[in-house]
Amino acid sequence: MDQTTSSSVISETTLASLPQTANLEPGDIAVIVVYFIFIIAVGIWAMCRTNRGNVNGFFLAGRNMNWFPVGASLFSSNIGSGHFVGLAGTGAAAGIAVGAFEWNAMITLTLLGWIFAPIYIAAGVVTMPEYLRERFGGQRIRMYLSVLSLLLYIFTKISADLFAGAVFIREALHWNLYFAMVLLLAITALYTVTGGLAAVIYTDTAQTFIMLIGAFVMMIMAFARVEGYDALVTKYMNATPSILIANTTCGHPRSDSFSVFRDAATGDLPWPGLTFGLTILATWYWCTDQVIVQRTLAAKNLSHAKGGCVMAGLLKILPMYMMVMVGMISRVEFKDEVACVDPDECMKHCGTKVGCSNVAYPKLVIKILPVGLRGLMLAVMMAALMSSLTSVFNSASTLFTCDIWTKIRKKASQRELMIVGRVFILVMVGISIAWVPIVQVAAGGQLFDYIQSITSYLGPPIAVIFVLAIFWPRLNEPGAFWALMIGLVIGLIRMILDFAYGAPLCGEEEFRPSVIYKIHYLHFALILAGCTLIIAVIVSLLTPPIPKEHLYRLTWYTRHSKTKRIPIYKSEGKALSNIEMGVTNPAMENDDGETVGELPGVGKTETSTSPPQDEDKSCVRKGFDIFCGLDDTQPKNEIPIMQITDITEKKWAAIAVNVSCVIMLIVMIFLFVWYR
Repeated sequence: MDQTTSSSVISETTLASLPQTANLEPGDIAVIVVYFIFIIAVGIWAMCRTNRGNVNGFFLAGRNMNWFPVGASLFSSNIGSGHFVGLAGTGAAAGIAVGAFEWNAMITLTLLGWIFAPIYIAAGVVTMPEYLRERFGGQRIRMYLSVLSLLLYIFTKISADLFAGAVFIREALHWNLYFAMVLLLAITALYTVTGGLAAVIYTDTAQTFIMLIGAFVMMIMAFARVEGYDALVTKYMNATPSILIANTTCGHPRSDSFSVFRDAATGDLPWPGLTFGLTILATWYWCTDQVIVQRTLAAKNLSHAKGGCVMAGLLKILPMYMMVMVGMISRVEFKDEVACVDPDECMKHCGTKVGCSNVAYPKLVIKILPVGLRGLMLAVMMAALMSSLTSVFNSASTLFTCDIWTKIRKKASQRELMIVGRVFILVMVGISIAWVPIVQVAAGGQLFDYIQSITSYLGPPIAVIFVLAIFWPRLNEPGAFWALMIGLVIGLIRMILDFAYGAPLCGEEEFRPSVIYKIHYLHFALILAGCTLIIAVIVSLLTPPIPKEHLYRLTWYTRHSKTKRIPIYKSEGKALSNIEMGVTNPAMENDDGETVGELPGVGKTETSTSPPQDEDKSCVRKGFDIFCGLDDTQPKNEIPIMQITDITEKKWAAIAVNVSCVIMLIVMIFLFVWYR
């Protein structure tokens, strides 16, 4: 996960204290109105184009997406409004090293397309917890991952992006903070609830263009203001605030500001952690997180899934220049405000004592953009915010419906699952709004200063278990479960210590235990991953293995197998049918083996194709069903079972995506070497 998104959270005090000079002109408002009309039109078009009345259509967009919308949705799902604020702020404070978070994604997107996605597709799963259930059996691992993911979505992703987006909305429109967030949440929830993943992916595609156009314009104007990259290097290294703290280096640009690889012991992002620890975290985010993986599962075949990964990877080159370096330019322009270190000065400029780097991007937007373009950038912020929120809403709804509700309601019908999925999105909206007061209090203190490291405490055990599940058939349920539990305890201990002690302000003496400040969170991720690996191996070797007949198409070595997989649930005394046996999709089965809301084409073959009659429905009811995609009279466009789990590729398509991937990795290596 890109941890920089988390550092973007800004308190109400900060928002209120920013200079109120960004009143929108009619031209700005016109741009925003056109943006909303455009997005609503795309959402309605997507709703009409896709069958949303079943699990396959609503949660996986009918598995009919080509590489372009898949790649655009991968990119925009990741790039939220927090990126514009967080990446720019970190760049302003410490230089370009944070951009390596973006470039590292090219490695893990390759892993997603070429290693993880083939396994998920061959297994015929809809959610990541479902894959673990298929691989290990039982329910406890599946439920743990589902609940943990939902909590992280609600209390980190949504909250961070909402506050980052609020910086621009509050500045431009002077709206009440709650009103702005309720309005944005309402709009995003509307087309997520009604349109499903298809609407999310297509609107993500549209918003990707808006984000790139707006950010590119901003980048060009920012670099023109400092007279190019070479001038930025010189001016940034001299961008020191006029008020400093005596006998400290606080406020002075780092000597390694233009290097991505920094000292292993003293660097703010040490190179071993950036190289290996970050890769572990990124593997968790890009290869096992429902929000991201769900986009590749919506692809029409494996080649399109891979193509989407390559497209997203190439787009990840841009944030370094469009966000990180733009934040550094803002420091050059506003060195006393953005680079302040004296607590009193920082309170005067942005309402917080710990620094004002998070206001770097919005201050530059307000300063240099003319009428119309300012409206465009506000539209960009809305696009970034809404694309992230819709992705989280849809994926969280998928997790809750497929992994939790089917356990609560063992005989849930297809229609019930569709309704529950939509209602849960509304519940998430309510919880997110209710969480705002807590975020406001925490944002001015310690909690959200440390969100970017939370994934280092919670993500590595999950990444390790997924990798072992794919490459080590000997890993069993007890090994995976106890490794996850012990890893969770270790991570929580470190996280609680971080929150309890906080961090010293500039000029203050270090008061934290050495285990906290001497072990960087990226290094801690490496240690935690190693502990998880050891525990998983030891416990698995001390307990019985999983028979190979339960593992077909669930591991790397059996992904192409045509042998029918015997569900592991049978060995647990549960007569559950499996997708390989041609009965139903495991995601839609309950613990008693009963079919609940089966995927189209993955259920019992029906001889009758005539739609059910709805003559007794009122016109209002019919209209509501059509709007929400619950119209039972529409054809279901069933997909053959073998097509869903097929991972074969056409020769030239495979060559094209493989060559594109090699080019992407070469570009990545060049960038890391150039900025080493």
